Amino acid sequence: MVTFFIHNKQLSLLLILVSLFGLQNLTGQASPLFDSDEVLTLILRGDLKNAFRDRKDNSAYYNASLIYQEDSDSLVVPVRIKTRGHFRKKSSNCNYPPLLLNFSKSQPRDGTLFQEQDRLKLVTPCQDDAYVINEYLVYRLYNLMTPKSFRARLVRMIYQDTVKNRVSDAYYGILLEDEKLMGKRNASKPIKTKNLPKLGIPQEDYLKMAVFQYMIGNTDWSVEYLQNIKLITEDAKSLPIAVPYDFDHAGIVRAPYAHPAPQLRMQSTLERRYRGYCLQDMKKFEPIFENFNLLKADIYGLYADNPLLKDQYKKETRSFLDAFYETINDPVKSRKAFTYPCDPSGTGNVVIRGMNRDN
Repeated sequence: MVTFFIHNKQLSLLLILVSLFGLQNLTGQASPLFDSDEVLTLILRGDLKNAFRDRKDNSAYYNASLIYQEDSDSLVVPVRIKTRGHFRKKSSNCNYPPLLLNFSKSQPRDGTLFQEQDRLKLVTPCQDDAYVINEYLVYRLYNLMTPKSFRARLVRMIYQDTVKNRVSDAYYGILLEDEKLMGKRNASKPIKTKNLPKLGIPQEDYLKMAVFQYMIGNTDWSVEYLQNIKLITEDAKSLPIAVPYDFDHAGIVRAPYAHPAPQLRMQSTLERRYRGYCLQDMKKFEPIFENFNLLKADIYGLYADNPLLKDQYKKETRSFLDAFYETINDPVKSRKAFTYPCDPSGTGNVVIRGMNRDN
């Protein structure tokens, strides 16, 4: 019998490599758009004046082009765009509306970064693109937890309006993996089942997701109403998995416009609130906490080694994460935090019916 001794950091790296290896096996090939962590510069060219003004619920598509540089060549990819979302779509909340990029199957895209893409969500700056970087890193955090997560690519967007004949400054944005491709990568398909009971999701997967939401200080989610949650399932006989997205209201992002829902009776997004279901048996949380501890160095490393972040934000984020780790490693504090939904006088089980709009 051979025994292997592996340090926690080495084991963490090994687990991540295994996850990535399995991910590539499921897709059969790598996805060029999301296989790099380098910031991608994109020019979006078209009738952006009218496209950005069209913020109705049933906004129309507008023809446009995506242009990017590869080696010494400029590649042009035709695309249709329209505004999307709810909170960030309103001009009173955000300067630039988030966009849906729709690629035509009849237009040749072979050999480009977008050859496998059908539809992509583009997250745009709401008030300051620094918060876009902060939100992007939350997607990277959840990628560390599980391959059942949305992949993201940080981009520098330049808007070239052909109607106003104007070119914007470069702004950070996020391209989000399409839910169908995310499901395919995990040998699953997306489903849209509302009012799904929380116990209708495998407990370990649910707890991992819910504790993650607690770690980042996010209360803006609901499995029942698919609020910032997508469901994927392997087949009709399998329980679905909840995959979170849209993290701009998380405390770790520190967006100035983000506020908890009034029904939760919270003062700030920097105040954590566990919003899972009531579970008194703390032993069920032990493997979840162990996994977070295992990934601690990688989680902190995403912030400590990032040249795009200001030193003050790095310091604030480290302190924010320190408080989380202090909680999960203290039996008294962890029981108080994670059995909160069992308190009948609290707001742990509040289901906010207004939080059911797709962002």
